Amino acid sequence: MKVFVIAMEKEAAPVVAQMTVESDEKHADLHIVRGQLFKDKCAVVVCGVGKVNAARGAQYALDALNADRIINLGVAGGLNASVTVGEIYSISHAVQYDFDLTQLNGTKIGTLDEFDENYLALAVNGAFPTRKLGTGDRFNDSRTDYETLTQTLGADIRDMECAAVAQVCAHAGVPLYACKIISDVAGSGSTTEQYLKNLSVCYETMKNQLEKIAGV
Repeated sequence: MKVFVIAMEKEAAPVVAQMTVESDEKHADLHIVRGQLFKDKCAVVVCGVGKVNAARGAQYALDALNADRIINLGVAGGLNASVTVGEIYSISHAVQYDFDLTQLNGTKIGTLDEFDENYLALAVNGAFPTRKLGTGDRFNDSRTDYETLTQTLGADIRDMECAAVAQVCAHAGVPLYACKIISDVAGSGSTTEQYLKNLSVCYETMKNQLEKIAGV
C-alpha cells in the first residue's frame, strides 16, 4: 500500500481532502487516515515535526500498514536560486546535516554509522525537477547551518524530516518518494516571515498537483 508520511496536519489536509476516507484514528499520537486516493488504496500518517517523529511515522507505515512505498510530502526551505517559492521538487538524495561522526569515524558530515556515504538515494517522481535535500532538527537563519548545507553538502533544499524517513526506508528496502514545496528561500529575508507568508501558496500547489505527486 502507498503511505504518505507527513509532519503536520495542515500539510496533510490537501491529501485527506481528496481521499475517500475509510478510517480515521490515533495511535500513539500518530494520526492515521486510511482510504482511497485517485482509485488507489492508500493511507496518511501524520507524524509530527522533526526527525524522531518522522522515523516513528515511517516505521509505523511499514510495520502496521504494510507500506510497499512511502511518500514524504511537505513544505521546505530553499537554499539557492535553483528553487522557487510555491514550486514542487522531487528529492533525489537526502542527508542529515546535523549528524556528525567525523571526529570518531573520519567520515563526511552526515554519514550515518551504518552507511558509507552521507547522502541516501531516494526513488524519484519523474513529474517534477529533482533536487538534493538536507534534514536537521532546526528551523533557523543560522549562517553556520547555511554554509554546512550549501558549501559542505551542496544541498538545494532543507527540511526537518525527509532524511530520517529515508534512513528507515533504506533499512527496510522500501522505496521512498519525497516531494517538497518551497515556502522560503535563503537570502530573501526572514525564514519565519517567508514561511508564514507563503504557506497558502504552497498548499494550493500541493492540492493542484496531488495526482502527480501520488502517481508513483
